[in-house]
Amino acid sequence: MGKKKLPYGISDFKSLREQNYLYIDKTPYIEKMESFSGKYLFFIRPRRFGKSLFLSTLEHYYGLEHTDHFDKLFADLYIGKHPTSLRNSYCILKLNFSGLNTDNRNKLEESFRTAFRDALTSFLNTYNFIIEDAAAFKEQLGNKEDFRSLWSLLFEAVKSCGKKLFLIIDEYDHFANDIIAMGDAPLYKDIVRAAGFVRDFYESVKIGTEQVIDRIWMTGVSPIMLDDLTSGFNIATNLTMNASFNEMLGFTEQEVNAVIDAAGIQEQQTSLAELRQNYNGYLFSEDGTTRVYNPDMILYFFTQWELEGKYPKQLIDENVKTDNGRLQRLISSESNRKTLDEIIQNEEIAADIVSKFSFDLMYDEQYFVSLLFYMGLLTIDRKDRMRLVLKVPNFVIRTVLWEYLERRVRLEQNIRPNTDQLRKTIEQMAFDGTIKPFVDYIGEHVMKPLSNRDLNRFDEKYLKVLMFAYLIESRAYRPYSERETENGYMDIYLEKDTRVPGIVYDWIIELKYLKKQNVSDIEKVKVEGLKQLAGYAISRDLVDKSHVRRALIIFIGKDEWVVVEE
Repeated sequence: MGKKKLPYGISDFKSLREQNYLYIDKTPYIEKMESFSGKYLFFIRPRRFGKSLFLSTLEHYYGLEHTDHFDKLFADLYIGKHPTSLRNSYCILKLNFSGLNTDNRNKLEESFRTAFRDALTSFLNTYNFIIEDAAAFKEQLGNKEDFRSLWSLLFEAVKSCGKKLFLIIDEYDHFANDIIAMGDAPLYKDIVRAAGFVRDFYESVKIGTEQVIDRIWMTGVSPIMLDDLTSGFNIATNLTMNASFNEMLGFTEQEVNAVIDAAGIQEQQTSLAELRQNYNGYLFSEDGTTRVYNPDMILYFFTQWELEGKYPKQLIDENVKTDNGRLQRLISSESNRKTLDEIIQNEEIAADIVSKFSFDLMYDEQYFVSLLFYMGLLTIDRKDRMRLVLKVPNFVIRTVLWEYLERRVRLEQNIRPNTDQLRKTIEQMAFDGTIKPFVDYIGEHVMKPLSNRDLNRFDEKYLKVLMFAYLIESRAYRPYSERETENGYMDIYLEKDTRVPGIVYDWIIELKYLKKQNVSDIEKVKVEGLKQLAGYAISRDLVDKSHVRRALIIFIGKDEWVVVEE
């Protein structure tokens, strides 16, 4: 294929095709969509998962204004070799509802109207070569305030040229997610329920399907409004969890290899197994068989590699991190907080995924877990009898959750971390082979400030993820929980991170937690823990590793701890 530029952050199809950027061919799904009986389609994927680029591909394939550029843009792609009868046959109206002002109802409605009116103006400018009275229609836009009148004007313009409309809506739920983050339930209910302007908008879309709207493609990151808009917009077919479209967005492993080739990186320079661990794992259909990588993360990784000329130090693209305000609002209920803690500790949860739900149900556990799935914090792992088991998809998302937990505990307990001291204790682990200073730091700065409420639900798993959260900041280690050996499961295995050169020691840690009232069991627990460590040490994959240190860590309540190093 030869070296290509990597399209990190670029979502304009035409730019990619004309400026020697890599384009992973997803056009077979255009043919698949047309063979599907539904014409009004709805599709959800997490943030930064390639939605906008796919919409741009649709725009250039179906837009009649791009007819003369078809061969240049599509000739070597699947759909260029297998064009459908609908190619370049539509007027395209593309709407994007990101960046709206959600300060209050009036500002939201006005910014929504402005975005819509601007899109209509752009539409009339684009199609003035077939809409004879385009200038007159544009002049009328300024006199229309309500959404039904604006839609009616558009329908009249499209009818005048004898064409049909393909409606593309990107970020349909962006403003709703902003409102959720603010916790403004009255505002949300006001705009989507009876007589709300959002409901009015989508009712007009439904009316348009009886006139000039022939196809709709709508996308976002959650189904939060689908249920609330049901009576006004009940025509969309949800393809989000359809197995046939599981790999439509995201990169398969074969496609990741194409990215590696385009970046000009030699096979021995990077490990596909490591990329798989960091970025892979997404499965959006219980009947799907192929997991996909987050495309933004992959392109970010190799773009950073190009810039630095080596394995990137920072694995996480800040753009894919979940909005903390939104997550914080979602865990305002105690049940959701406990559920998220359970997920962070166990890295999986059994649940059924709900395809649509209203704002009111968002704080119910079942709907909360579903929302985490749509946000990309969970993905489908397996079927266990009659229920799905969802898991944290990869190392990067585990890191995001550990960072969230550390931040939450720090804010709740008013902990002021001494980052320089923490860094020094981790350096002592990595280069000097002693872990006690790090444990002392956790004990003094994290454990002791914990409230009694936190202690009530405290156990070894909670302690473990807190330690992970503080370790991950240094990037010195990659933590593994319950890593399997032939002699049992290690509580914690800390593997030195190849991004930090010169680290000497890996660590096997057996972690124990005793409540104050059980302190008399400490000798028994110590003997048991040391026996477990000895068993791990003679495991086949560790027996020849002289650089592996072992430690038994026992916390008694929140203000006593014992460390035995071997």
